[in-house]
Amino acid sequence: MTLISAEEVAKHNTRQDCWIIIHGKVYNVTNFLPEHPGGVKVILDHAGKDATAAFDPIHPRDIIKMYLSPEVCLGEVDPATLAKTVKVETEEEKRRNELIKKKPALSEMLNLFDFEAVASQVANAEAWAYYSSGADDEIGLRENHNAFHRIWFRPRVMRDVTHVNMSTKILGHYSSFPLYITATALGKLGHPEGEVNLTRAAYSQEIIQMVPTLSSCSMDEIGNACGKGQVLFFQLYVNRNKDITRRIIQNAEAKGCKALFITVDAPQLGRREKDMRMKYVNEPPDVQDEKDLIRDQGVARAVSSFIDTSLNWNDLKWFRSVTSMPIVLKGIQTLEDAVLAVKHGCDGIVISNHGGRQLDFARSGIEILPEVVEGLKKQGLLNKIEIYVDGGIRRGSDIIKAIALGAKAVGIGRPLLYAMSSYGQAGVERAIQLLKDEVEIVMRLLGANTLADLSPDMIDIKDLTTHVYTPKDYLYSNVYDRLAPRRSKL
Repeated sequence: MTLISAEEVAKHNTRQDCWIIIHGKVYNVTNFLPEHPGGVKVILDHAGKDATAAFDPIHPRDIIKMYLSPEVCLGEVDPATLAKTVKVETEEEKRRNELIKKKPALSEMLNLFDFEAVASQVANAEAWAYYSSGADDEIGLRENHNAFHRIWFRPRVMRDVTHVNMSTKILGHYSSFPLYITATALGKLGHPEGEVNLTRAAYSQEIIQMVPTLSSCSMDEIGNACGKGQVLFFQLYVNRNKDITRRIIQNAEAKGCKALFITVDAPQLGRREKDMRMKYVNEPPDVQDEKDLIRDQGVARAVSSFIDTSLNWNDLKWFRSVTSMPIVLKGIQTLEDAVLAVKHGCDGIVISNHGGRQLDFARSGIEILPEVVEGLKKQGLLNKIEIYVDGGIRRGSDIIKAIALGAKAVGIGRPLLYAMSSYGQAGVERAIQLLKDEVEIVMRLLGANTLADLSPDMIDIKDLTTHVYTPKDYLYSNVYDRLAPRRSKL
């Protein structure tokens, strides 16, 4: 059989000319890319490289014979050239590797801010800019967290709180406490295994993961990482091509996703200036064509040009026609739209300003929540829909405030990316467990045995909408990466 050097294989690393190495054999998979059940992205991640380590955990050895014709095998890689291939570290990689070696022990992480502080040092520049950025001046990003500090507790005492049960059901599915992992794109920017870290952590912590359209991992990879009976939801960015949208939805449903969360607050992505200063160098996700990429304005703009700007209320009928999954609208920001969601038969809404990444000065989800709950109650619509909220949640007390104000559960995303970037799956598990511990403590100190015992009379929100005074949050201030104007280089 023909011997091929690793250097020669490395030249064929694009969508138009894609070779990979599996178990010492070289395959030309260019024509197979569109047919790969796990999507194009997972193969392109290993184009021109040895993909054996990624291939083995999720494929049986005979699957190549099932999907590829014999002529696709070009020969064997010359093992001598593989041995000579040595990756040279850049100065930035050396610096990061030193910081990774010196990072605190996982047991020293006592809150979600600790993970953010470590991630800011050990994540690469592209990942940190994408994960941490907000829209424009990032007022909305900071307000998401600050708003929780304008809500105060009214604890009840002399109650037997020996036994605290914080479990709940989200769209009928069990969750150990009222939190789900919300959709966050491109997990492999922060960790080589990407979103499967979140999947495994969600299973071990008995909570639900929402899989993003722009996941770095395929649905197959995530599905293979799932535990027995694990529940997944799916987040959808609507593609302007309805056929592609239908395929994405039906693939998610076929893979076992139990609900469809349609993002409705992003007809165009916001200006995220930290991210825009970076150049996107990776291959695009499955739903994005290379020819449509805008590579010189950051990750978000590079992978989002497919989004349908014409999405409107009339489209909900079409969504109902292509899936039997419950439909939730993610990104509701007013009572008026919450009412329309109910009247259009939606099963749930997520009150959210997209993590402060879309329209700067859009109000935080926690501020909007009381007016939506009260407004729906007055119109007799509150029991017709489940309400969730996300954005700015960093403490168990934040979760309890949202539940007391009428949310069924809360979503959390960015902090878990920081935990994953810093410590992988174990970091995500510890971050979730810290929140669980905090929720239990807050419930006990409030005098609540179950989530049903939490009510608006346990909290004081008279300052919530004033936007005047917010207590200083030293933890948040110390880890927040402030925007800075462009300066001359010395």
